[in-house]
Amino acid sequence: MTDDMDEEYPATAASTWSGYVYQGKIALYHCLSLINQGDVDFELQLDSSDDFAVYKNNILVSAHQVKAKIGKYRSGYIEALEKSSTIEFDRAKGVARYFHVSIKLDDASAYKGKNGEVVQFYCYGNNKHCGLGEIEGLTKDVIRQICDSRSIALSDDLLNYNYCLLSEKISARAVEIHRLVQNDRIKANKAAYESRITAQSLLDEILLKNPYDSTEYFAVDLKARLCSHLEDRLDQALPSISDASYARARRLFEHIRTTDACELKSLCQLMKPSERFSSIQKVDIRRYSGLIEAMSIDPILRQFPHYLDVDNKFYLPTALDLPSPEDNEGCTSDLLSEMESNENLLKLLFEYNHLIASRSTSTFTINTKYTNSDDLTDLTVKDHIDSNITKALCLSIITKEDAEARINDKWHNQ
Repeated sequence: MTDDMDEEYPATAASTWSGYVYQGKIALYHCLSLINQGDVDFELQLDSSDDFAVYKNNILVSAHQVKAKIGKYRSGYIEALEKSSTIEFDRAKGVARYFHVSIKLDDASAYKGKNGEVVQFYCYGNNKHCGLGEIEGLTKDVIRQICDSRSIALSDDLLNYNYCLLSEKISARAVEIHRLVQNDRIKANKAAYESRITAQSLLDEILLKNPYDSTEYFAVDLKARLCSHLEDRLDQALPSISDASYARARRLFEHIRTTDACELKSLCQLMKPSERFSSIQKVDIRRYSGLIEAMSIDPILRQFPHYLDVDNKFYLPTALDLPSPEDNEGCTSDLLSEMESNENLLKLLFEYNHLIASRSTSTFTINTKYTNSDDLTDLTVKDHIDSNITKALCLSIITKEDAEARINDKWHNQ
């Protein structure tokens, strides 16, 4: 095997993931850098003239191609570089062309195409590369500079909130256009031209939005960090991840990305229902997404990711972590305490009352009228509760294995 081929990845659908995610983050960084330099009279266009492009007065001023995790040798990018130099559609002679890479290359000098057009490797300070894990920090630095120049006080929470909102604005548009690309390239091109994002709208997100409502902030924050975890998970797993695992993670990513942040406030509640709602921790996100990835059944991606059994009962994946039998009693106490003081959580649990723990040694049941779950191991007691007109809340905390067995019955009986 040659050096040039040493770090290349297989040509599967998964190999396009990093580039697809990466281009939105890079587009945001570039646009904010232009705004920071005083330019607010341009529009961002995604996924048509190139991976992204900048227009002024309907004229293309720069075209940007983005490549992630192909390899460290320039030779692996020659075909893409030549494509960037092509004169076609809006890419007229003399238009600025930029090439973005996530890995340091052995040669990042400007590329001159066969037609004489020059493609520059984009600079991030003193570097001509920027990894997926680095771009958020660079982008936040630019947001802070924009605010400093306007004498806007910026806490870390507000900085993160603004970054989340801006990332969402770009990513939501990219997802919308990318879906059209898969179905109809002509419609996708039309959508890209008609759905440009103005520089002023990006600036307004920074200047006019503030996290006055902490639950709104945490919902936006959760959305960004869920997506970030899935991005990193797939980025790090290449090329070993299977197509099936890739497809499931991709569907979960797009579901989270296209769900309104206000709806994710409820997911914040349900992901860790035994704890006071504030901010979801990284370990909870890892446990939650890891459980969905490990389940043998694809989740139903409507509202909250969930599963149904043969009786159409909802089963909801959670980040509940109960590594020993002693933890069950603490979980019971914590859940009952939270439900007493949290009406929103109580309403949600009446609908989603079968909770799959990310880790648990046993399946057990909790009822709001009883603190001793042993009273509810008898099926006649559970049947009495289920048939009670007042509908006492009966919660099931279920192991992954028991949940799979119950859910699989639905498909075996069809």
